[in-house]
Amino acid sequence: MGKKTPAINSSSTADIAFLLLCYFLMTTTMGSKMGLSRRLPPMPQEGQEQQNQRVNSRNIIIVRINSQDRLFAGGEPIDISQLKDKIKEFLTNPNDDPNLPVREMKEIEGFGQYPVSQGVISLQNDRSTSYNKYIEVQNVLAQAINELRDDFAFKNYGKKFSALTSEQQDIVQDAIPQLISEAEPVDITSRR
Repeated sequence: MGKKTPAINSSSTADIAFLLLCYFLMTTTMGSKMGLSRRLPPMPQEGQEQQNQRVNSRNIIIVRINSQDRLFAGGEPIDISQLKDKIKEFLTNPNDDPNLPVREMKEIEGFGQYPVSQGVISLQNDRSTSYNKYIEVQNVLAQAINELRDDFAFKNYGKKFSALTSEQQDIVQDAIPQLISEAEPVDITSRR
């Protein structure tokens, strides 16, 4: 007669697997530190009519990233290292270039009259654009605006934007708005 092998009691195996799963879920951190910090515009109030605003073509710069992660600004190929300066020049229009955005005098509460740029950055990317390139371009655009805000803050308050009071930060944001329009990804490979 054959010898019987004792069976292994597996009734607690599911409990152990569940405890291990819980342990790993609680102790594991996500490695991605990439993301975008954006303040979204406020929701329109009930009954408020939406204005369909047409934007003058000179007030828009189109920044495109194609499927090969090549960058174009204003229809011309550009290196990522040149993008920040191009955006800063576009938004400030220091020489009153008729091809760059209009600066409109606005009354900023708590500050007074200031020529605010009407420039809008339109970011367009291909469906095949890499996420890393998209984030890199977004960061450069935000960096350009942050540097302009720091310049304004130093000139008018003697401090960096981050060191200002919330009221002063609101004034700087009104003077140097962050107008970035993002189009839904499309297939722009055939467009260069």
